Amino acid sequence: MRVLVIGPAWVGDMVMAQSLFMTLAAQGAEVDVVAPQWSVPLLARMPQVRRAIALPVGHGRFGLAERWRIGRRLRAEHYDQAVVLPRSFKAALIPFFAGIPRRTGYRGEMRYGLLNDVRVLDKTRLPRVIDRYVALGLSVAASLPPQDIPVPQLRIDAENRTRLVQQLDLDMQRPAVAFMPGAEYGPAKRWPLQHYAALARELLADGRQVWIIGSAKELTDGAAIAAAAPGALNLCGRTRLEDAADLLSLASAAVSNDSGLMHVAAATGVPLVALYGSSSPAYTPPLSAQARVLYRALSCSPCFKRVCPLGDTPCLTDIGPEQVLAALHSFWEQKSHA
Repeated sequence: MRVLVIGPAWVGDMVMAQSLFMTLAAQGAEVDVVAPQWSVPLLARMPQVRRAIALPVGHGRFGLAERWRIGRRLRAEHYDQAVVLPRSFKAALIPFFAGIPRRTGYRGEMRYGLLNDVRVLDKTRLPRVIDRYVALGLSVAASLPPQDIPVPQLRIDAENRTRLVQQLDLDMQRPAVAFMPGAEYGPAKRWPLQHYAALARELLADGRQVWIIGSAKELTDGAAIAAAAPGALNLCGRTRLEDAADLLSLASAAVSNDSGLMHVAAATGVPLVALYGSSSPAYTPPLSAQARVLYRALSCSPCFKRVCPLGDTPCLTDIGPEQVLAALHSFWEQKSHA
């Protein structure tokens, strides 16, 4: 059985999609994934994926000609099934152009004809994104949600990890805590920078390191934390997405907003404190037994807004650095007892 998956466009969603890849592979399927170019190195860290096929279409673009060319080229692969994770019309075009006989996906944007195995999404039975992804890899008659959903687990590249330690001149003599202060979705998902800085000062005073990890978009935020907490190391913009996974595997713990890097951290198994504001841990939780979620669950939560309608984001500002520090110490005390 050969399956083509049309992957999602966000980092966190792509990590969560690994649970679907695992489910398909457990059924004996060979899995190929059509995905944005940025995600190809991330998919290489998922052993269940045979091949990643880059989609040269920017986010939000229709790209009909490119989708037609890719679909026609993939006809030669003779896939048995396609699983379309995004619910947009355009996401279903490549499997249709490729002539894949069974094309599975949720109902949305008038995709009848493009899809011929159309599922109706029951959000009550499938509350989490991971439940919804895995359900598409099972038969309609399967028990949903499945009882034993495999959780994402990214492969760590030991050679690349050693290279990063040398290239970034990292001190491996002291335990490090990784900070991920970004969230592509918007400021309503970002814990205040002054809280990150206050936490960093406490950790540095306790003899630990602080590594601030993110893309070039978080460079200014990382610099602000490092300036307010001298000794913290701003690595934002100095690493690739796959490098972040290798660095996180070296950390003693991580602190993150609900973001793509949060899901990457969870998939490395690092002890993780996840901070939720406008989003909900019931919908996109960190998929790791080593994660602790801090969530205020205010009367206005979750609003899923990019910017707080109240203006001051109390769902995040009311989570104090001392609460995060207590959660981190609970990890280390548990490890010490073990």
